[in-house]
Formats: sequence, C-alpha cells, structure tokens
Amino acid sequence: MRSTSHTIRTRRTVKAAATLLAGALALSLTACGGDDDKSSGTDGSPTAKESGSTLTLPKLNGTTLEVAAVWTGAEQANFKKVLAEFEKRTGAKVTFVPAQDPIINFLGSKVAGGQPPDVAMLPQPGAIKQAVDKKWAKPLGAEALKEVQKNYSQGWQDIGKIDGKQYGVYYKAANKSLVWYNAKVFENAGATEPKTWDELLSTAQTVYDSGVTPFSVGGAEGWTLTDWFENVYLSQAGPERYDQLAQHEIKWTDPSVKDALTTLAQVWGKKDYVAGGATGALQTDFPASVTQTFTGGDQPKAAMVYEGDFAQVNIGQAGAKVGTDAKAFPFPAVGDTAPVVSGGDAAVILKDSKGAQALATFLASPDAAEIQAKLGGYLSPNKNVDFSVYPNDVQRKIAQSLIEAGDDFRFDMSDQAPQAFGGTPGKGEWKDLQDFLKNPTDVAGTQAKLESAAAAAYGN
Repeated sequence: MRSTSHTIRTRRTVKAAATLLAGALALSLTACGGDDDKSSGTDGSPTAKESGSTLTLPKLNGTTLEVAAVWTGAEQANFKKVLAEFEKRTGAKVTFVPAQDPIINFLGSKVAGGQPPDVAMLPQPGAIKQAVDKKWAKPLGAEALKEVQKNYSQGWQDIGKIDGKQYGVYYKAANKSLVWYNAKVFENAGATEPKTWDELLSTAQTVYDSGVTPFSVGGAEGWTLTDWFENVYLSQAGPERYDQLAQHEIKWTDPSVKDALTTLAQVWGKKDYVAGGATGALQTDFPASVTQTFTGGDQPKAAMVYEGDFAQVNIGQAGAKVGTDAKAFPFPAVGDTAPVVSGGDAAVILKDSKGAQALATFLASPDAAEIQAKLGGYLSPNKNVDFSVYPNDVQRKIAQSLIEAGDDFRFDMSDQAPQAFGGTPGKGEWKDLQDFLKNPTDVAGTQAKLESAAAAAYGN
C-alpha cells in the first residue's frame, strides 16, 4: 500500500489486539483458492438487487465509467472482477485506468486535459484532502453515504471526511505489520517465530548460519522502507510520538528518530543479512521481494520478507501456499508492545453522476468487498463483510483483528504526510530512506535530510 496538504487529518495506527493476531498467525494453516465470482441477475425493474443482498443499484444501461488506481498485476485483476460484478448488476460499462504514483499528479494531468476518471482510488488521506482543495472531488450522495455509515466504524468514516463532508469510501485496508517467512527454510534451520526485535535478530542469525540470507527487502520502492521505519518507530517511540512525528510537531532530528534508524541499521547494515546487499535490494521491487523468498526450493534468495497482508497475492504468484509454504508472524516488538500499522485505499468521485455515485455505493457495500476478499491478498475495513469469505485462517484472523479494533487505530505515517514528503518516488522520505539503506551508518545525515524535506513539504 503506497503511501497532503498542510492540514493533516486524524492519525491512527491499528492497535487491534496483538495477542489475537499473534495467536492467529501461529495457527497451522492451509490456503484454499477463492470461488468464482458470485453470479447475479437483474429483475428487469429500474433497480437491480442480487439475491440475498440488501443493496439496490440503479439500472445504468448505456452508462460508461472510468476508475483510476495505481494497482497492477493480480491486485488490478482481482479488482476488475469487482467492477465486472457492478457491470452485471447495473448494465454500465466500467473501464479500469492504470495510474502512476503519485496518483495526484496523474489525476492533475487528466483534469487539465478535461478527461478525469469518474472515480479514483486514492492511497493517502492527504491525497483526498488535495483532491478536495483542488475542487476535483465530489462528496458522496445520500445512497453512498448511507452505505458508508452502515458498514464502517466512525474512525474509517472520519479519515474519508474533509470539513465534515464524506468524500472517501475506504474500500481496501492493509495490516502492514507482518513478517512472512519460508516455512521450509525455518524448519531446516531450526528457527522459531520471534516476538521481540532481539529475538528477530537471533532468528536471522540462525537462518544465516544455515546458509540462507535472512531478509528480502524491496528497496526499489521507497514505500516499503517507510513501512519498516514506521513499525520500528511506533513500537519503540510509542503512539504519542508517532502522532507528533506524523504531524511534524516534532522534528526528524529528534532523538526518537535516531533510535529508530539505529535499530533499523541492525538489519539493513548487517553484512549479508539482506538479499543482494543494499545494491541488490535497491534494484528489487516489492513483488520480486516477495516471490524471491518463496522460490528456489531449499535455497531461496531470502528466508523472510516484511510487508502487509497483501503480500499473499505475490506469494500465490510464486506458487507457494499460505499456511504451509509461507507463514507469518506479527512484526516483533521493539519497545513495550508490538506495532500494528494500517493503510488503505479510498474511492473518491471526481465526476459526479448517477453512475459514479452508484459505483461508490457498491464499493461501500459488503457485496463488493466479499468478491475481492475471497480472492486473497485483500483486507476490507467494512465491518459487515463475512469473515468466512476470506480464503484462509490467517486472512480471516487479520481481518477480524482489524474490525475488532473499531475506532482505535492509527494510519500509515507516510500516507498522512504531504505527498512531496511521504508519497513521491525519488523524493522526500522515500528517497532519504533508500539512501539510508545504501549507507546505514549515516544516521545523523539521514535525519538532517529527512527534516529538510519534511520542513519544506509541511511548510513549518
């Protein structure tokens, strides 16, 4: 999940019971593939409803819509199945428009050319704010708003609001505090799942001694590195300082940032702990960082890869099964408690119409979320999604912990930042942490660069 404006919205990080999550991930699991998409028909009346569903959508024969998102690969393919169901129910024709990061820049060019998509999936709360400030975004209508209020906790509603109006439908969420590991490598090495940072380092050494590089890092994409930092920082510095740093109320030269970078360097700076070394990691994108952990038989390029629940899509692409070949443990506690960080993607209407409002209504419903949930690699913040539709016990328990958190969560820090700092390739936090991965001894220099970039982006 990739990671605003000077006014930053509510900060939250999932604080769902770590005990529940840890217990869930310790289970012996088997993954089963999702069923085919639910079929549905229409009754010929002005509205259509799937059997067993309470959601009624208008007939939209002849309507064409465009939906833009940065999703690629299996994530894009699975979302297209959701759009296909909307087409079945309404008669509309929906086209997926691949966008580039940062999506706000992509949308800006589309708006300038007079051809914005009808709906955009925005991966940062700050991007919603920017879209509203630029007068691109349109508030949800009565039906979509009703669906959001029925299906989402107040916290998830609030991060999609600007000045009291609901603009965002948080269709997709992520638990970004998981470490996936190659079960066969752990078994061969006699390694066990760590619960603390010190235990993680010990486990890494055990794996290394068995002849396998401990970690795969997708350093070609800066957002994976911000996620590493956020988990360490949240657990080590605590939620209050996390909030303060997210709002730039404390500087990146603060000692708490030094502590977190120093901790990260225990992995990033350890010789032969990262597959391909720093140079190789900086040339490895996120999908490859996952697949290279679960290919190669007994000698994969790495034993562990950190990232969110959505890594399951890439694990499947590697031909591995979650629960047997691939298992996961919660990101270890660096401080008193283990961190759980969340991200998300919100549907925002850019061209107000009956069709766009209907699509937002559909995306706010359990009907839409359950289609993608059963395909794997997806987590919904919709509290009325049936947990049984998730394809394996790991995913079901991760989803349950997210929903049981209610309003008590915090959002990915870089996703809250102004995009120039927290969400742009080759700039700001993404670039500075890539430079730090290259030279993990330069803690002070990295702090100085982060603070300079943050001050410019936040304007303070």
